[in-house]
Amino acid sequence: MTLEIPETIKVYSQFFHPILMWVLFAITLYALYLGIQIQRTRNADKAERKALIQKNFNTKHYKVGSALLALMVLGCIGGMAITYINNGKLFIGPHLLAGLGMTGIIATSAALVPFMQKGNTFARYSHIALNVTLVGLFGWQAFTGIEILQRIISKM
Repeated sequence: MTLEIPETIKVYSQFFHPILMWVLFAITLYALYLGIQIQRTRNADKAERKALIQKNFNTKHYKVGSALLALMVLGCIGGMAITYINNGKLFIGPHLLAGLGMTGIIATSAALVPFMQKGNTFARYSHIALNVTLVGLFGWQAFTGIEILQRIISKM
């Protein structure tokens, strides 16, 4: 028994990955903002720190980061699955390789959290460096993805 996916689903499923990734890019920028606020809280004087702590930037950053990790991994897998379903192969190129690299980066960054919670400074700076790299790659991915999307639309 073979399961054939209806053509309309195959065509329109190609838009799920780019939409999800653009939403995740915006959420990534929000997570960056929250991370900057955590660092600002850490470096603030005593009175200002007290006010900033009440805004719970660390809890928000952790929750947003956790959601980003899950959705980015699922989005990466979904993008590859949709490409394979529609083309019978994956296109090995910079967009795919950078996306796989981003998936590894966000997983590694998240794995550093327990060490950061114990006060490990190296883990904290590694987390920051990985996430800055992630934001840069994500920005580049967003625009190379638009080029791919334009090719898909032109074939419709």
